[in-house]
Amino acid sequence: MTTKPTKLHLETLLAQAGNRTDDEKTGAISAPIYLSTAYRHAGLGQSTGFDYPREAQPTRCILEKTLAQMENGVAAFALSSGMAAIQLVFTLFNSGDRIIISDDLYGGSYRFFDLLHDHYHLNFTVWDGQDQQQLAAAIDDKTVALWLETPSNPTMKVIDIAATAQTTQSHGIKLIVDNTFYTPLIQKPLDLGADLVVHSATKYLAGHNDILAGTVVAKHQTDADQLAFNLVTTGAVLDPFDAWLLLRSLKTLPLRMRQHEANAQTLVKVLTANSHVAKVLYPGRGGMISFYLAPGVDVDTFLRALKVVSFAESLGGVESLVTVPAVQTHADLSEAERQAKGITANLLRLSTGIENVADLQADLTQALTAAAK
Repeated sequence: MTTKPTKLHLETLLAQAGNRTDDEKTGAISAPIYLSTAYRHAGLGQSTGFDYPREAQPTRCILEKTLAQMENGVAAFALSSGMAAIQLVFTLFNSGDRIIISDDLYGGSYRFFDLLHDHYHLNFTVWDGQDQQQLAAAIDDKTVALWLETPSNPTMKVIDIAATAQTTQSHGIKLIVDNTFYTPLIQKPLDLGADLVVHSATKYLAGHNDILAGTVVAKHQTDADQLAFNLVTTGAVLDPFDAWLLLRSLKTLPLRMRQHEANAQTLVKVLTANSHVAKVLYPGRGGMISFYLAPGVDVDTFLRALKVVSFAESLGGVESLVTVPAVQTHADLSEAERQAKGITANLLRLSTGIENVADLQADLTQALTAAAK
């Protein structure tokens, strides 16, 4: 009688990522970085499985296997940026197709969708992310997919993935989820009914503000096969060194996410109690917080007064960063569009790092006091 292998917990899977991949040669615990762009063949019709790095590359393959296991997908693809990952997904669609999108997204997604509409004739319909009847009514015979972020960037709206998946499945369209903010440690969209998951791996997966990367994970082999062909054709793959760095970074993701979240939950209480803050937006989990400064609190003075937190346009790293979405991530939206979404000039987005939370609390408090004078 054979015993079924025990499925490893995600923390163990990530800590062990890359181990035992070089046992026949060296027994290296850390997976090697393969930099070669050419691979020798023994003869005609013979291959080691690696022919050209745009098609497959040893270091990237180890990373992609790990990424697929994290999200419980059949295959994953490591790309040169988060936007390259989004672009790869949209190679599945054709001119004239309609895609429904949730109403609060990363600004770069809007910019790309505008490009697709204006030059490649894809059509987009906006959904509020909450009303399933409204979603069902928006699906017509040209609709092929729903794209959503949850929590959303930057207003932290939460969408029920499982309920949404029931609607998309009943109408035969794909559900695609940007899982950048929560990571597979907090939610696994494929397990909840999504068909594809996208990450800006630059953010929490890499976690150190030093790698630009993206990933797509597929639930179904048919999607995986088409994405693989399209990626070989277009070529925006992640390079070997960054693939190795990302693999290394994943090993500490569970530790980092616990600290990000613990710090964020403390700072939510601190900011909510501060009279210089009008409102705090927090989805309940993770390390991302948005908050509105109270009237009379000057944004620029607040940013200049920060000593620990940095004013910078990214998120998910070990260092705490604050962003002003209206002039950074969502600057390409019109003023009317920003106002409608609540992305006002006094809205700040805080990516809580892993520093000692007392230092973060002191820094934010003193900067708010300085900005209110």
